[in-house]
Amino acid sequence: MSRIGKRPIPIPKGVTVTIDGQTVSVKGSKGELTRTFPPEILFSQEADQLLVTRRDESRPARQRHGLCRTLLANMVEGVSQGFQRRLEIQGVGYRAAVQGTTLNLSMGYSHPVNIPAPDGIQFAVENNTNVIVSGIDKELVGNTAARVRAVRKPEPYKGKGIRYQGEVVRRKAGKTGKK
Repeated sequence: MSRIGKRPIPIPKGVTVTIDGQTVSVKGSKGELTRTFPPEILFSQEADQLLVTRRDESRPARQRHGLCRTLLANMVEGVSQGFQRRLEIQGVGYRAAVQGTTLNLSMGYSHPVNIPAPDGIQFAVENNTNVIVSGIDKELVGNTAARVRAVRKPEPYKGKGIRYQGEVVRRKAGKTGKK
């Protein structure tokens, strides 16, 4: 049995879960998320907990058991607390700004890079160099943060670019001068 899959998911106060066959809807104070899960996985609600079990012991069911439990737990956490990813911009003249729902990045290119926020995602900028990507869908928050980081990944010689907060960039030694 999957160690992750057999753990129950606690349902916080203010969150309602609706199970309709393989479609699970979770509604909370931050919003609502709906996901359809594979047919090998069964869901049940007991009091203030969600239980995830598998229909049989087939290989696909065993493979997806822990994954589906984690996806459901992320849905519950997202509608109650939300998720956020923080990005740091390092480099002279590199900065970010938010105009409406669009993130504007000046990253040393000949033009500013504009990234529109997908539905359910909010951008915030602190001190022109710290970008916060937040929303209720963990997968969408992570993908959007990766798209922002891909505009200018940190380079290994000077460390300039966009990095996740706390990310360690391995530095390389540059060329040595003539003696």
